[in-house]
Amino acid sequence: MTVSRRARGACLGVVLAVLAVLGGVVVTTAPHCPEHCRTEAAALTPQPAPSKDPAAVTLTPADGATGVDPLGGITVVANTGMLTHVTMVNDADKPIPGVVTPDFKTWKPTVPLGYGRSYTLTVEARGPGGVPSTMSSTFQTLVPSDQTQVSFTAAGWQPIDGARLGIGTVIVAHFGEPISDRAAAEQHLSVTTNPPVRGSWYWMDDQTAHWRPEKYYAPGTSVTVRANIYGVPLGDGLYGEQDSTATFTIGDAHVSVADDTTKQVSVFDNGKLVRTMPTSMGRGGTETIGGQTLSFWTPPGVYTVMDKANPVIMDSSTYGLPINSRLGYRETIPYATRISPDGIYLHQLNATVWAQGNTDTSHGCLNLSGENAAWFYDFSVPGDVVEVKNTGGPPLQLTQNGDWTVPWSEWLKGSALH
Repeated sequence: MTVSRRARGACLGVVLAVLAVLGGVVVTTAPHCPEHCRTEAAALTPQPAPSKDPAAVTLTPADGATGVDPLGGITVVANTGMLTHVTMVNDADKPIPGVVTPDFKTWKPTVPLGYGRSYTLTVEARGPGGVPSTMSSTFQTLVPSDQTQVSFTAAGWQPIDGARLGIGTVIVAHFGEPISDRAAAEQHLSVTTNPPVRGSWYWMDDQTAHWRPEKYYAPGTSVTVRANIYGVPLGDGLYGEQDSTATFTIGDAHVSVADDTTKQVSVFDNGKLVRTMPTSMGRGGTETIGGQTLSFWTPPGVYTVMDKANPVIMDSSTYGLPINSRLGYRETIPYATRISPDGIYLHQLNATVWAQGNTDTSHGCLNLSGENAAWFYDFSVPGDVVEVKNTGGPPLQLTQNGDWTVPWSEWLKGSALH
């Protein structure tokens, strides 16, 4: 279509009039103005000169910084303009991988940095008008005065990673060094379960924390425990040396109830009674030897299976009772399943079969016949529950593998974050 010169001029005049009224900001165009008319009008609009300023870029940490936290927000940020190339190398000239945001405004490393290392950031950028620039920062990470690791086990130092454990499993987090800032450490300990369960940490001492759920796990629950402590200050110059993780699965619900009223051990598998075993438990009473008072009760409370051995050498001198004393002993015992750190086992002892089911004769262990001890040994896994009832004597203590004996309200108070 051909437009006359007069029409083009009239159209242009309308546009210029609009520009004059609106201070040079084009809000709309004449409804019947041809496309090339709009182009001519735009060509007459003043264009801003390209910026000659370089990009405004912030490098963190600044050049020459020392004592830098290896997890402390290492970033490159283009406040104006954009990043075009970022490299980071350590003092061995090894590249450190990183990632940039989609708008090319921010870069950060994707791996933690090392302790006591030197790093150099080199950044290329372009300003808003395309002006290129280059900058760099060399800094040093902190050197901890001491470091510590965390190991994860079940009670009895049993490895848990990849294991299939009992419904009463208590996770033990053991630090290699005393922790003065327990809250900082606990904030970086996590337990994830599927299905989810409520649980909490309880600090036994400055190096050891236990985690248990409010109630026994359901069979089939998967559990993952993590210590994300690398780079974390734990007090008094101590830092986490490396992260740790472990994953395990909960097996069938094994609960054994040892009742001293009946002197029977009733064993349940997923709620079903599968075996009843006569037993002879602690004879009761105490004896003082060398200023130490020894108890011969089987403490009532909720235990878990710690470990087992076939055979195990039982020596009374290990807890202060001389072998040659009136009640002393040293024997090789088969099919021994341990439930407390001070040496309480469910184990074979054929010499007391006559007493099993009617009379308590032991130093605190639960004596069983050879057949029953072998069966229980094969049946049990670490974390299985053993409830001891009606034995008299002092109750089971937390330090005796009595985590489940502690009421939940009291257990929560053992957390550094309570």
